[in-house]
Amino acid sequence: MLNDDEFDQLFRSFEHTAFRLEVRDRYDPPYETESVRKFLAGEPDDLAWAESWHSMVREATNEGRRFSRVRVVSVPLTDYSRFGVWGSQFTTAAGEDIRYLERGRADAEGLPNHDYWLFDSRALVWMHFDDTDRCVGCEVIKDPTVIVQHNYWRDAAWHHAVRRDDFAAE
Repeated sequence: MLNDDEFDQLFRSFEHTAFRLEVRDRYDPPYETESVRKFLAGEPDDLAWAESWHSMVREATNEGRRFSRVRVVSVPLTDYSRFGVWGSQFTTAAGEDIRYLERGRADAEGLPNHDYWLFDSRALVWMHFDDTDRCVGCEVIKDPTVIVQHNYWRDAAWHHAVRRDDFAAE
């Protein structure tokens, strides 16, 4: 399993692309708890906790490196997914290309039911979650066959996904 510093280093050292597939309808990282509460209560929030991420995405984008992700969502959206669509406006403004894919389509395409990061199409990080929707570890996968399969899933998800702004407008 990667420690936090090793995982952070992957985001700073990739050369070309960092891609995330998110397949859960809910995540529960402690740093988001208050923002989710504010969103559901209709209260304003500046997402100050996310500024370091936005800054890193802006820096990478300015250097010509690309952050992208596909979020697989159930419809109707969960409260957490609605929060994610709202919050992604700030991340896309920073330069990350976020797209959405309805779960039925993802299932039809045979996409996996686990989250992962793929760096430069060659470094795969499989994310593990517990029953409370918290990430409990990230595992580096080195098997080339598994990495190629995850590249295929990335391409299939991307092909069928809808841009964040178009999805939010629906």
